[in-house]
Amino acid sequence: MTPPSQSAGRGQEQMVAQHYDEFRRVARGVLNGDAAALQIQPTDLAHAAAIKLFKLERIDVQGRTHFLSLSARIMRQILMDEIRRMRAAKRQAPPVTTQWPGGEGKGALDLEALDAALTKLERFDPERARLVEQRFYAGLTVEEIAAAEGISESTVKRQWRAARAWLIDELSRN
Repeated sequence: MTPPSQSAGRGQEQMVAQHYDEFRRVARGVLNGDAAALQIQPTDLAHAAAIKLFKLERIDVQGRTHFLSLSARIMRQILMDEIRRMRAAKRQAPPVTTQWPGGEGKGALDLEALDAALTKLERFDPERARLVEQRFYAGLTVEEIAAAEGISESTVKRQWRAARAWLIDELSRN
């Protein structure tokens, strides 16, 4: 019989192998814009996320969408670590920007400002913050999020509009 930690590790390896191309696609989307200034390529981001996922122990991944949501959180952490490392190396480092997922918004998004706003949103509305992570960092569709969360697509669309509007308002203040 295989010890639980080994079988869980194999499950994570299989999930990473199955969704690696999707990892890279999402990483390319997040690194769209000035994020190339980070000197991290989409493949590097995908590799770093995969390595962190392999190191996670005792995690019960509940399918593709849950796995990609977890991956989104990890990619977000990796990107913020890269931005902090770049800032530490350069006194006048320019902002690192990207675009809204699916070209939904106009203009560039500062990744640090987005992360700060998302952290603020997590404090009072964790569900909408998770939805933003799933859309932005995991590249999940409204349909995929609805299925994963067990809610209707119209609810997801409404929550996405509200979260996006709140983020735009919050980002315009800074």
